Amino acid sequence: MHRGVLINCLTRVEFSVVHLFINGLFICFPAINISSNLSDALLSGDEENGGSEERRTEINGNWIPATSITEAKINAKAKRRLRKNSSRDSGRGDSVSENGETQKAGLVVPTSPKGKVLDRRSRSGKGRGLPKKGGAGGKGVWGTPGQVYDVEEVDIKDPNYDDDQENCVYETVVLPLDERAFEKTLTPIIQEYFEHGDTNEVSEMLKDLNLGEMKYSVPVLAVSLALEGKASHREMTSKLISDLCGTVVSKTDVEKSFDRLLKDLPELVLDSPRAPQLVGQFIARAVGDGILSSTYIDGYKGTVDCIQARAALDRATVLLSVTKGGKRIDNVWGSGGGQQSVKHLVKEIDMLLKEYLLSGDLLEAERCLQELEVPHFHHELVYEAIVMVLESTGEKTFKMMLDLLKSLSRSSVITMDQMKRGYERVYCEIPDINLDVPHSYSVLERFVEECFQAGIISKPLRDLCPSRGRKRFVSEGDGGRLKLESY
Repeated sequence: MHRGVLINCLTRVEFSVVHLFINGLFICFPAINISSNLSDALLSGDEENGGSEERRTEINGNWIPATSITEAKINAKAKRRLRKNSSRDSGRGDSVSENGETQKAGLVVPTSPKGKVLDRRSRSGKGRGLPKKGGAGGKGVWGTPGQVYDVEEVDIKDPNYDDDQENCVYETVVLPLDERAFEKTLTPIIQEYFEHGDTNEVSEMLKDLNLGEMKYSVPVLAVSLALEGKASHREMTSKLISDLCGTVVSKTDVEKSFDRLLKDLPELVLDSPRAPQLVGQFIARAVGDGILSSTYIDGYKGTVDCIQARAALDRATVLLSVTKGGKRIDNVWGSGGGQQSVKHLVKEIDMLLKEYLLSGDLLEAERCLQELEVPHFHHELVYEAIVMVLESTGEKTFKMMLDLLKSLSRSSVITMDQMKRGYERVYCEIPDINLDVPHSYSVLERFVEECFQAGIISKPLRDLCPSRGRKRFVSEGDGGRLKLESY
């Protein structure tokens, strides 16, 4: 008889159900009439030796093949797994494969250990297979996605409740800037101010910073940057210091900042040779704006040993003595390029050229032109220089103006566009100029040719130069009369 098989049977007795206990499983068979003797259940010798016949097991007098028992085991195992998974995955379209494992429709069963670890379903075999805690229990997660927490109310019955907790005021504390961080933070702010010119924006940005004891350094840094800039930057710096006084810095801070500037003048001169005169103008403008005491300069009399500081104080004294009745010095830096009138610019350029003819200093003429800060109006200088050449009678003006235009062109102070525009203005007005200045056509042709040879103008611009036609007699018998022509 097969190992592990317990047959509960009797001879010549009818049973309604026969129970088989195979490997921990009960298998039920229908009733069988057993009429044979128990001795018939013994295997013959040939069957015990194996032979070619299939191995059988006797149950209630009937011989059942061993393969049928194996198939019963597999089917029972599959049904058991199916019953286990149907409770949690009911209605999902599960199926059983040939090897007895369940497969879900449209889903890939995780086979790698990593996939099983990331599976959020319960492994206890209970429940409907939904994510644990509604998907809110993962690592680093405080709640379900999209959950908004309300402000936690203080519980008076809490043992850790503190009466002073309700009266606490929380505010953001900004650490004060040190010297290194101060310069690194404020330099971009001031340089950006030179572009937009909005003092209110600078004031708001400085209020967000904790300047601490470095408030007096704000005017010092602004003036130091303005010394290396243009005249318009210095005007904007004076306006910035005046607007910041009373909101960000006090009058005491302004006085302390100018003391620091006078002390640092020997170092400032290395980068800006005109620093003493410029600092003196800043002091005079501050006194005129009312942010610096009028007795500030008097406090330094007889106590200054530095030559640069003495020169700055002398410059401020001279400027303040020029004003009458304490009038504000609004034009100490002049007006910015775009703010000047055309008449004023024409007058400044005319004076610049006349001073150049007297001194012959190319560098000084170039510096004065740049200080006007009107690169869009440089064509006026080209026009005035050529007109002076046409109106002059000697070779000195011709040569000096040629050298000036050549120097300004090579240094790119005057661009090719402005140079071309200046020459075209002369070409258009040469008929009117010729009425007052005879032989202006010939002088213009010669000057234009020299400028082309020097590389000041291009060949197309030279070819545009107007030329006066030759005068010829009407006939030999006209007594020398000239033929009237339109030039």
